[in-house]
Amino acid sequence: MQSKTILLVDDNAVQAMIRRTILERNGYATITVLQPARALDHLRNSDSPSSIDLVITDHIMPGMSGSTFSREVRGLRPTIPILVISGMEDAYLEYEGLNVEFRAKPLQPEILLQSVQQLIGIPEPSVSSSVLAAVIA
Repeated sequence: MQSKTILLVDDNAVQAMIRRTILERNGYATITVLQPARALDHLRNSDSPSSIDLVITDHIMPGMSGSTFSREVRGLRPTIPILVISGMEDAYLEYEGLNVEFRAKPLQPEILLQSVQQLIGIPEPSVSSSVLAAVIA
């Protein structure tokens, strides 16, 4: 079985790397993208866009809000689970009708993992110890 793959989108490189480390240490493969437009390009141009099991995105990012990004993702992949993380309590209002999971910052590692597990399950142990890890600036 293959590991579950998460597209992690956050303009804050430190936060992105912390979340990436948490996810990878728990068996998830991650593709980390620091710009939402590049994440959309990755989804559009991927040889196998269905290989992404979950999108995790920040709410406030330069150039494109998390809600706009989520709408674009829905246009490309209507059924992919999306987890939005925001420090703004009322930001969830911008996501009405988008069928996303919303979590407030600060997000403790165990809450991040619980949320991911609820959305896509626990990753299967893989025969290979290699983990897909990419950062797209």
